[in-house]
Amino acid sequence: MARLRRKSCVTLIVLVLLVLIITVVLKSFAPEDSPFSSPVGFRLSPDNRAGVRSDTRFQKDSMAQAKPDQTNMNDSAQSEKDAKLEATLRKFSPPNYNLHTFYYTWYGNPKFDGKYIHWDHPQLPHWDLKVAQGYPQGRHSPPDDIGASFYPALGAYSSRDPSVMEAHMQQLRTAAIGVIALSWYPPNMKDDNGDPTDDIVPLLLNVAHKYHIKVAFHIEPYKGRDEDNMFTNVKYIIEKYGEHPAFFRYRTNTGKLLPLFYVYDSYLMNSEQWAKLLKHTESSSIRDTPYDAIFIALLVEEKHKRDILTAGFDGLYTYFATNGFSYGSTHRNWKSIKAFCEDNNLIFIPSVGPGYIDTSIRPWNFQNTRNRINGKYYETALSAALEARPDFISITSFNEWHEGTQIEMAVPKTSQTAYLDYLPNKPAVYLDITRKWGAIFGGERKRWQD
Repeated sequence: MARLRRKSCVTLIVLVLLVLIITVVLKSFAPEDSPFSSPVGFRLSPDNRAGVRSDTRFQKDSMAQAKPDQTNMNDSAQSEKDAKLEATLRKFSPPNYNLHTFYYTWYGNPKFDGKYIHWDHPQLPHWDLKVAQGYPQGRHSPPDDIGASFYPALGAYSSRDPSVMEAHMQQLRTAAIGVIALSWYPPNMKDDNGDPTDDIVPLLLNVAHKYHIKVAFHIEPYKGRDEDNMFTNVKYIIEKYGEHPAFFRYRTNTGKLLPLFYVYDSYLMNSEQWAKLLKHTESSSIRDTPYDAIFIALLVEEKHKRDILTAGFDGLYTYFATNGFSYGSTHRNWKSIKAFCEDNNLIFIPSVGPGYIDTSIRPWNFQNTRNRINGKYYETALSAALEARPDFISITSFNEWHEGTQIEMAVPKTSQTAYLDYLPNKPAVYLDITRKWGAIFGGERKRWQD
């Protein structure tokens, strides 16, 4: 019996030692935050709450520790996004910085602006009251009834919508356009039917830069414009936006790298006023200051050529898309205008357009309508511009929908309002035509310079 008890004791001791050894081994393999690390050893529900708390703490610690990793992940995602954008851009033709288009940011809708802006443009009365009585008046009612004869593929959009800016830049790159000439009013000033838009410029510059597109400024005839506040406003533009990589500058024949400003309706100020700003001899001149620039005047009538020269402008453009509407917009005059510019060291920038129709806002102005003829009108204008061997070509317009000069994508629209469209061509037809002629223009420029 005594021998049996001794044997039982030995067996019991061995079993106890075996359990201890197993426990030690398990602890050595268990992670520190595991329930196995509890000094009590194994715990099952419901007493495993400590283990649950330990897991929760681990998750929080992991989240805290993952913040740098998350930042890295965000950076990585952004880098991947940028790489995809660059890969997409490489599929396009390079932007042609001698090919400009007039661009408008005056559109608004309720989502971004609290109301429709410009899409609800009024129908303007004729100046002759008797004539005016024969035509409709009132405002358009978006989104189905807008102040345009075509309907945009992006709908009645807001110019403040970042996704619209992205879509526009993609369309501009499709067309190989290098510069947008941005319609601009000074801060807190606006056109007759819109709201102030200067606060849109910073985002527009950023998005343009992503797509390697440059931004020039098309200074509108704001209320009270004169030589003094022109100096102030040019100074404002250059100081606020001039250091941005998307801000357009032009290298002159003398090697200077200067901003370029289009000045719409420049003839509203006389040449003596402009000379005070633009002539080197004037004490109030902007020349040879940090705000010097290339100033391009609008040529409307033939007599304006001499006025532009006397005023001290650096060049001229023609803006209007209607062939024959003005002396400057008449294609057959472009060669002689170019000769005048060459003789007087001026830059010549003819403006071409795909057509013209503004009867949605000027219902009496049908005589200035120019049918697009499925792109033939546009190609004729581009061909005429090239024959004049210009320094730049400007396109009227990317998105002036009211006057039907847009090359932006349009789609067929069925509603109570009758709209024109680009059929039988695709919505991007005018972007494609622009790209084709932009390439021809680039090749011709090289040949002219040889």
